[in-house]
Amino acid sequence: MKTAAVLVFPEVQGLDVSGPLDVFAEANRFLSSEDQYAFEILGTEPERIRCSNGLEIHPDRLFSDSDGAYDLLLIAGGPTLPQLSFSPSLYTWLGAAFENSACVCTICNGTFLLARAGVLDGKHVTTHWNDAADLARECPSAVVSPDKLYIQDGKLVTSAGVTAGIDMSLYLLARDHGRELAINVAKQLLLFTHRAGGQSQFSPYLNTSVEPNSLVSRVQAYVFSNLTADLSLEVLANVARMSVRHFTRIFMRESGMSVMDFVEAARLDAARGLLETTSKPIKAIAYECGFCTAHRMRSVFRRNLGISPQDYRAHFLDPASGSRRLPDPPTRDQSSHRDTMANA
Repeated sequence: MKTAAVLVFPEVQGLDVSGPLDVFAEANRFLSSEDQYAFEILGTEPERIRCSNGLEIHPDRLFSDSDGAYDLLLIAGGPTLPQLSFSPSLYTWLGAAFENSACVCTICNGTFLLARAGVLDGKHVTTHWNDAADLARECPSAVVSPDKLYIQDGKLVTSAGVTAGIDMSLYLLARDHGRELAINVAKQLLLFTHRAGGQSQFSPYLNTSVEPNSLVSRVQAYVFSNLTADLSLEVLANVARMSVRHFTRIFMRESGMSVMDFVEAARLDAARGLLETTSKPIKAIAYECGFCTAHRMRSVFRRNLGISPQDYRAHFLDPASGSRRLPDPPTRDQSSHRDTMANA
């Protein structure tokens, strides 16, 4: 059997642990005995460990009682993990376990534990979107991609928040045992074999934290109120009563993004809101938010969120938003090749 373990700690996210474990337990039903996964739970302390949701986990043993050599080692995350500190012995053990294990995976912000163990230098990683900036600051030698659901870099596989650990587990099954097994497991657990888009579709709306009485704030208010108007650099510089060059520099300094990136983000933000709360046609939303055409809006959605407006609406439409309507007719550029939910 394949030796496997998951590392847990006080206030660990329960689904970070149970989600992947259920995926691999289901896979064992389809695998031969020599390919099945034999998991043990390692604790940062020997007693019962309470999850952030109140559930309690009984570790099979303390991490230090293990030699740290596994075919698969999972490191869970938790809401408070970035602020937690552990004994130096844990980070030493993690460094050795990374070297001695065939595959090491993190779920959510479990990536911080590997960062503190000093094994992420030069690695391409991801984590929960809300922790990505902190991880990049804490481990500047790593390349942090905040929009990915999971990333493989050699024997290291990192995943984004909570349920992305399930996505990652299905990916590992498909990689090691073939896509048919991953599909069979997805069918049993009613999961997507591959979710469209990245973390951006779940992250908060546009952050406009600038000084409320600044010129940049005035320009931003103008953009929000005039999404269908000409919002060229020249027009907005005129609103700010600055030269284009000076306005561009000031806007970037105060908002942390370029003028045109802000305009696009404001239009995207407005479209997301309408897709979530109304049943307006895609074409109408595209016009109302300043994209002019549905094709242009689809392009912006795919580039920024990795998902089409139609799929975004399917994921996030509020059931109380109004009566049902027929979907927009398909267009030539609408993708038909993404993986869909496995039918049980």
